[in-house]
Amino acid sequence: MSHVLIITGDFVEDYENMVPFQCLQAMGHQVTAVCPDKAAGDTIKTAIHDFEGDQTYTEKPGHNFTLNGTFAEINPADFDALLIPGGRAPEYLRLNPSVISMVQHFANQNKPIAAVCHGAQLLAAANVLKGKKCSAYPACAPEVTLAGGEFADIPVDSAITDGNLVTAPAWPAHPEWLKQFNQLLS
Repeated sequence: MSHVLIITGDFVEDYENMVPFQCLQAMGHQVTAVCPDKAAGDTIKTAIHDFEGDQTYTEKPGHNFTLNGTFAEINPADFDALLIPGGRAPEYLRLNPSVISMVQHFANQNKPIAAVCHGAQLLAAANVLKGKKCSAYPACAPEVTLAGGEFADIPVDSAITDGNLVTAPAWPAHPEWLKQFNQLLS
């Protein structure tokens, strides 16, 4: 099975972090979750985003998530695939040059990459979307387009695969998003 790296951070979307972490392990994959400036055993705070009929999602406190890897010790060459959860974490993670370098490694090596919701912000900042169809939370559509990608405006419970990239608008797409990502890992 594959060794999957999750790059995450404080106020990541709870479901988009925990569900893939557990599901991929249940499928037999080895999963390592890391956060810049944190070590294995440290925790990050998460947020729960709900769609309740407002003009955008609402945000509530989520669970604390315990990291099982140390960011400073990670070598992306040791991993088969990358998963980028959404929430607010990608907006500041994209400012970290080491994170950008890691994302670019996976793209340049044509390794499977899964991103959901605001995870597209990291892909855009890493300049790896040129010519790719990419779904994301609709508020990220301008970033996808400005990065040279084609924004895939799909239902919130759908996902799209373009080559090595699997993307989805938000956590309601988990069954389809993780199924498509697992196909790339097989």
